Amino acid sequence: MTLRRSLALVFFLVAFSLGKAQDLPISYTLGEKFSDRYKYSTVLSISSDNKEQSVLVRTYYGGMPLRPKGHFIEVYDSEMNLVRDFNYKYAGRHMVEGFVRNQQLYLLELLYNNKEEAYQYKVHQSPIDEFRFTERSILSIPSKEVINPLAVNKYNRSFDGGFSTATHFNDDTTAFAITVQHREGKKSKYHMYVFGTDLTQHLKYDFTEETELKNYAFENIEVSKDLKTVYFMGKAFFKKKRIGARERKFQYELVRVNESGHVRQEFSDDGKYPESLKPLLIGDELVSVGFYSDRKDNRYNGLIHYKMDANSLVIKSKKYNAFSNQFMIDKFGRDVDAKVKNLIFKDVHITASQDIIFSAEEYFVTAGSDISDGNTRKVDLYHYNDIVCAKLAANGDMIWARNINKTEVTKGDEAYASYTAYGKDDVMYFFINSGEHPQKLSKNRIMFRQGFSKSPNMFVIKVDESGNLSYQKLIDDKEARLPIMVSRPLIDKKTDQLLFYAKRGNKKQLVKVNVKGNSKTSDSK
Repeated sequence: MTLRRSLALVFFLVAFSLGKAQDLPISYTLGEKFSDRYKYSTVLSISSDNKEQSVLVRTYYGGMPLRPKGHFIEVYDSEMNLVRDFNYKYAGRHMVEGFVRNQQLYLLELLYNNKEEAYQYKVHQSPIDEFRFTERSILSIPSKEVINPLAVNKYNRSFDGGFSTATHFNDDTTAFAITVQHREGKKSKYHMYVFGTDLTQHLKYDFTEETELKNYAFENIEVSKDLKTVYFMGKAFFKKKRIGARERKFQYELVRVNESGHVRQEFSDDGKYPESLKPLLIGDELVSVGFYSDRKDNRYNGLIHYKMDANSLVIKSKKYNAFSNQFMIDKFGRDVDAKVKNLIFKDVHITASQDIIFSAEEYFVTAGSDISDGNTRKVDLYHYNDIVCAKLAANGDMIWARNINKTEVTKGDEAYASYTAYGKDDVMYFFINSGEHPQKLSKNRIMFRQGFSKSPNMFVIKVDESGNLSYQKLIDDKEARLPIMVSRPLIDKKTDQLLFYAKRGNKKQLVKVNVKGNSKTSDSK
């Protein structure tokens, strides 16, 4: 049996700055709790098929210290009943992603083939109705083996290891791009590949000539609907240019690649330094949005909007929008020249009128220590702090920008931290985990604090069409006693549903959230 509890949320909302009573058009359903044989696991992917089934892939760990031992696959129906599961006893060294297409589950892996002395991207494929995996290589690059082949940290990249590769999926998960930097003899090579999620290779491009003067660390991609053109956005680090201690070592560039070649656009206005840019294809328009700084450092001063020719990349218009007084008060409690920094682009929603609502998170890494096993060892601490949400008009003018105060830190699995954003009509919703009662700050502000470890409370924050903020506890620990992986849901934009996975120890559960809206229509990216 599936335990159903649909709750229409009608409540008195405590607004961050307004204090109005409103209704949230959100309901949720709790699935049945199941026993789980793997106490230590992380989610690799959660996908859906055309039979309204959800496919969850987890990497499970064992031994001491913990090491990947295999992948456990679960298939749920639309009522959150567990239909079947399968233990794929293959750990893999660098599992990149999993996805479902045409009733097939694909697991993408990067591995080193000692016999062929090459790095290979291998796909493990199986029907989801009856699991039987086959393997095939879709890409092979001759190279010596290196310590860390995956360029997972795009904000602190090293380019002298001899081999470095990164994989970027587009927002619709219809395609993915692979970039590879490697050596052929004494020469450094750089290649780009684009595959559809049916594993058809649509593009192969040699980008080596452009990398003679700069190293490229791409952060975001956008792919045309026919999968024949890809836009790479990221940082270009200067190699041979003499750089003073106070000069910027990189600039943002957009690269358009298709079978005919490539076109490149630099973003380098005097006195304006773009940060965390993302390309978007909105109809026939190419737009890039993100942040900018007035200084050659890592602080942010506002929002940026470029409208560009989709073929030539010529910039048709650009708008710089400084953070508003309201935004600075949201974040700091006063209008000051304080530092806004470490923002990582997260999500975009396009409204029916082609306004752009996007969000970013304050993310950084610090050094810490762990004494859980009786011995002190150094660990990385991952901080997921404030949420920035902004709305830009179709012409690039800023309509509003707001800051949501939040603080979380984790040593490992980020699935329980961070947030999920979902846009519906002209409204953005943010789903977060937090402690029982948000902390009150000055100027009628509040701070959401980490709560997933002991109190699995899920909160929803609403930012309406005018930028007004309000919040409500959606699910508390008396109902869902398992912490929810709030940043790793399956999002179905056709039905406006989000499917979250909850787990602690040897218990697991699904949580389905429904978002309803008004009669307007909109597209989300």
